[in-house]
Amino acid sequence: MRHYEIVLLVHPDQSEQVPAMVERYRTLITEGQGQVHRFEDWGRRQLTHPINKIHKAHYILLNIECAKAVLDELVGGFRFSDAILRHLVINRDEAITEPSPLAKSSDSGDERPARSRSGDGASGDSDEDGDGDDDNGKGNDDSVDGESSEAAQGGQS
Repeated sequence: MRHYEIVLLVHPDQSEQVPAMVERYRTLITEGQGQVHRFEDWGRRQLTHPINKIHKAHYILLNIECAKAVLDELVGGFRFSDAILRHLVINRDEAITEPSPLAKSSDSGDERPARSRSGDGASGDSDEDGDGDDDNGKGNDDSVDGESSEAAQGGQS
């Protein structure tokens, strides 16, 4: 049997029915002597580009091992289901069981460092020369009446 990775985009109005859909697919796979190695429910996410005037979709990831006939039956079900907006099936060399990068980032999503707004002085890089004025690192303390330090020194280099 071969290994496959399947990503499904489910219509957002059908989000409540995702567990039942996944259970149906699991049953189909196991009845065909296949196995589900990984299942991840990524939840409802914003689409980069609208699909049929829909801007969000419910994402599902499955890593399975099954026969070609079972996969063909699954893909046929994906094609004719109005709830599935898009599906992607990728052949894999081996079973993947560790969490995907997207699942890892959603687990540690609260650990992101707080971002500061530019210009509020909290980041400390708006006053690079440390003289207290916010010149964004342009100019320096040696300028006299708007002249640069070279002109103040008489053009010596």
